[in-house]
Order: sequence, then structure tokens, then C-alpha cells
Amino acid sequence: MSSTKDRSDPQWVAPSANQDVPPDYETIGSIFGYVLIVISWILIVLTFPFSMCVCLKVIKEYERVVIFRIGRLVFGGARGPGMIFIIPCIDSYRKIDLRVVSYAVPPQEILSKDSVTVSVDAVVYFRTSDPIASVNNVDDAIYSTKLLAQTTLRNALGMKTLTEMLTEREAIAQLCETILDEGTEHWGVKVERVEVKDIRLPQQLTRAMAAEAEAAREARAKVVAAEGEQKASRALKEAADVIAAN
Repeated sequence: MSSTKDRSDPQWVAPSANQDVPPDYETIGSIFGYVLIVISWILIVLTFPFSMCVCLKVIKEYERVVIFRIGRLVFGGARGPGMIFIIPCIDSYRKIDLRVVSYAVPPQEILSKDSVTVSVDAVVYFRTSDPIASVNNVDDAIYSTKLLAQTTLRNALGMKTLTEMLTEREAIAQLCETILDEGTEHWGVKVERVEVKDIRLPQQLTRAMAAEAEAAREARAKVVAAEGEQKASRALKEAADVIAAN
């Protein structure tokens, strides 16, 4: 037996035209949005010229502004430099600085590949290359880049031995720059440069290396002295042979 009722059944009721049709909230929101825009423009006109003090914003040469109108990104991308127009109550904006930021990475305690603990200082130079991506794709692009710089430095140096850390500093900095630049591209951030400032060894290891270097220098000095004495004795023997021959 069919689970649906036959239309000939007197108890059958035709479905309503609006049954199971969800309301179009997006359309309703758009209508209210347009109404708010119209009301805002009316208020701007009624309060002119005082409203210009609130609506006009000056953006500097090294700044860009990302504007959201009723939560949506305003068409045209980032604005600036110069003067821009903001509609009060319905517009919100984020100001982005395009200048290069220098970040001194705090000293990182890193265990090298050959199990030596070192303290490393570095500096990272980066800037915002895409203001819209830096606002839409990450909560705080600058802070996130700083955190990523710390973890990248630890991971890159953790794969190196102590000797490689001390002798391949430029290559390590280039590796960190490449990894950071790839990781922050989606955030609208461009990493300009990474510099490894200092690699500090534990005091015990420093003293041991200094003692080893001192011992090596003393050994070389003894070898040189022995070679000198050998040459002197050879010269004396040759002189004695010449005297004996005469």
C-alpha cells in the first residue's frame, strides 16, 4: 500500500505553496543593508558639513585601509594613500602599515643534531604585501609571523650539527627565509630577510673548546720548535763534516 494519500481521498489536503521553503535570509539581509545605507546617507546630508569630520579619513603614503560595509569587503580592494570616505555606523575599517618590520627573535635554546644545547639570536625583516589577505586570512598577521619565525628558527637549526651552525650561518639564514616566506604568503606577508645574529655556546663547552684550541696551538709550536732544532743540528753536522774534510 502506498504511504502517500490519493488526491481522490477526501482527507487529502493540497500542500501550501510556501511549505518547506526556507526564508531567503541573504536577500532579507541585503534589503535591510540597503535601507541602512540610505538612512546613513540621509543623516550625512542632514548633518553636513559636520558629518565630514567623521566621514573623511586621511591615509598616509605607507598605509592602506581595508573597508568592510555591513560586514562585507567593499569592492575595489584596499584604499589609500590620500583621503577616503567612510560611512558612519555601517562601515568598519582596518589600517595596515606597509613598512618593513624588524623583529628581534628572542634567544632560542636549541638542541643541535649532535646533542649540543646552544642559544641563538636572530632578526627577521618582513612587510605586509597584501593588505586584504592580512586582514581576511589571519587574526593578527604580525603576531603570527613572529611566532612562526621562532618555530622556524628552532626547526631549521635543530637539523644541524654544532659545526654546521658555526660555519653555515648564511645558508641557515637563507633556509629560514625561504620557509618563512612560504608559510606567510597566505597571510599577505613578505619576508625580506633573516639574519642569525649570534650563536652562544654553554660556558663549559666554550672553556673546553678554548682549552682544545690552546693545546692545538701549543702542539703546533712544539712541532715548529722541533723542526727548527732539527734543521739547526743538521746545519751543525754539515759544518763539522766540512771542517773535518779540510
